[in-house]
Amino acid sequence: MTTVYLIRHAQAEGNLYRRCHGWYNGLITEKGYRQIDALAVRFQDVHIDAVYSSDLFRTMTTARAILHTRNLSLRVDPQLREIGGGCWEDHTWGELLRRDQERMLAFLRCDPAWHVTGSETYPELQQRIHTAVERIAASHPDQTVAVFAHGSAIRSGLAFWLGLPLERMGELPLGDNTSVAKLEFEGGSCKVCYYNDASHLGDLAGSPRRGDGSGDTKAKDLAAISLYFIPLRLPEQKDRYLSARQEGWLTSHGTMDNFDGPAFLATAQRNHDFDPASVLLAMAGDSPVGILQMDFQQEAERKIGRVPFFYIMPEYRSQGLGVQMLGQAISAFRNRGRQYIRLRCAPENNRAKQFYQSHSFYKVGEESGGIGHLDTMERYIGYVLG
Repeated sequence: MTTVYLIRHAQAEGNLYRRCHGWYNGLITEKGYRQIDALAVRFQDVHIDAVYSSDLFRTMTTARAILHTRNLSLRVDPQLREIGGGCWEDHTWGELLRRDQERMLAFLRCDPAWHVTGSETYPELQQRIHTAVERIAASHPDQTVAVFAHGSAIRSGLAFWLGLPLERMGELPLGDNTSVAKLEFEGGSCKVCYYNDASHLGDLAGSPRRGDGSGDTKAKDLAAISLYFIPLRLPEQKDRYLSARQEGWLTSHGTMDNFDGPAFLATAQRNHDFDPASVLLAMAGDSPVGILQMDFQQEAERKIGRVPFFYIMPEYRSQGLGVQMLGQAISAFRNRGRQYIRLRCAPENNRAKQFYQSHSFYKVGEESGGIGHLDTMERYIGYVLG
């Protein structure tokens, strides 16, 4: 008998930023690295003979949970990848719900007929993943193997081994990041001992994601918390921009001293004129929730992306939306070859500092500005090719 532990990757950018990341090669988040540590503790006394993963960074990195204390090499297999999202790759769920709701609902239902340009289908995914795992099991008779894969890939494989028709795959809950399934292969059959076990995570676990097969309720819930982005039209919407700048300045500094609205507006207009996608209005449904301003010219030669203005409207703060705006900035700069993202933060604005620090920014210097000086904060966003 061969035992296979089929393990989902740790939290990655797509999970956190609410973006379609199938074959997009995103990075692991800070929370994800803590989940990897918890997974390592879970498996510290479990004998493992071989370790496999897909060829994407998020699975290869999660596999370190087992590799770091064992004299084993990682065997990489692209057949263990997530479902390929085709033309949807790296678009926000909010945008996809907005412009392609019917197919988005089909995707959430795990409809076998779902397909977009360049994507796989669920039947193709299921055939690929169960064939790959069974091939791996067959090559390790009477051994124990750890296989690192992805949420939808694992769910489609489980549907196959549990004898659930593909049309009902959506009834299976989607396992949490680093959740574990234990499979036993013998005599050409597979026994599913358990699946979606995330008991090692404790307070690192995500919210329960039940599988009801409908997709409709989940789509409504997703739309309420998933952002999309549209260009802020300048100069037509300059009053909206300046109002946000004023409120943001007062919140950051507690005073309007040194505020220079015309200078801020001139910079925004310059960014907009270079590329209208550099000054964006963040939207939730029909409601604007924030402004994201990016400078695609400053420090480009140093592969640094600058964010002159990162703003969430007061009524939408503390709702977890800022991280999606950060994800949009990372995607935009990474697609332009930048390896770092840099912004300025008022040293007295503890709330903003804590947010940036919790998402891997660290202070690299100080610049003149604000009511004295501003902290320059930076994080690495280099795209990992795989």
